[in-house]
Amino acid sequence: MPPVIDLNECIGCGKCVDVCSEDVFFGTKDFGKSIEHKPVVTYPEVCWHCNLCVKACPVAGAIRLRIPLAMSVAYKDGPLGNS
Repeated sequence: MPPVIDLNECIGCGKCVDVCSEDVFFGTKDFGKSIEHKPVVTYPEVCWHCNLCVKACPVAGAIRLRIPLAMSVAYKDGPLGNS
């Protein structure tokens, strides 16, 4: 399951694009020229759910990582909010 970008919260800084080693994100043609141009998730199938994009984002809640249920055991807070 890919990360989800909240386009209302995203400021278009591009930190998620820069930090992702798997190139899950892609900047649009005019990306970085103004805050209207936001990154998009282009290769969701290669996401490793490493959470770097969430941690690099300066706006809390602009990127949400959806952890597949089968992988949630490895995370402290799974998709169901379990600790």
